[in-house]
Amino acid sequence: MTGLLAPRERNKTITCLAGAEPVAGAGTSGVQRLQFFLSESPWEAELVDDRRLELLREQSATAPHDGGVIVIDDSGDREDGTATANVGRQWLGRLGKTDNGIVTVTTVWTDGRVYYPLHATPYTPAHHFARGRSDPAFRTKPQRSAALAARGKEAGFGCRAVIADAPTPSVTPGISHCARQAWPTWSRSNRTAVPGPRPTSHTLPSKPPML
Repeated sequence: MTGLLAPRERNKTITCLAGAEPVAGAGTSGVQRLQFFLSESPWEAELVDDRRLELLREQSATAPHDGGVIVIDDSGDREDGTATANVGRQWLGRLGKTDNGIVTVTTVWTDGRVYYPLHATPYTPAHHFARGRSDPAFRTKPQRSAALAARGKEAGFGCRAVIADAPTPSVTPGISHCARQAWPTWSRSNRTAVPGPRPTSHTLPSKPPML
């Protein structure tokens, strides 16, 4: 993390991440250990993430409580080609247009005082599946959004509401699904307000009040 954030050139190279000289420092012990950790060591990303969330729950400064909210968002980055996993022509919120790229659905927990990411999952467009949208393994963005919100609550991150800032209608059906689970739910769309099907679902104003 220090290597990524430090004001250095080429800060995504292994040598720079380890704080070593380019090329000449490739054989140093720090670089070799980092290389082994990234490419060879048998660590599980989900277990590391579970430990991160465990530490957040245990610390008084970051411990979740029922007064917080879970925020759903989906964001995309442009990606050329068609061979990359999860790539497809779709709405990319980061660019504000439809283009070829990869979209990730994420959840964040916040109480207005602190905020931190909970979970993330890539959205896989229908054309990657043998039967398209009819394939049993296919999940829409709303379905992934609702599943992540449920996963956050099951992991111990209680909340008084589920919120989505949805520039397109792609996520708001997931908000409606959350409302059907009797979770107080809010959504805000720059194009259209889409309230959930139950009284517990509302539409946020352009500038929601401070939590």
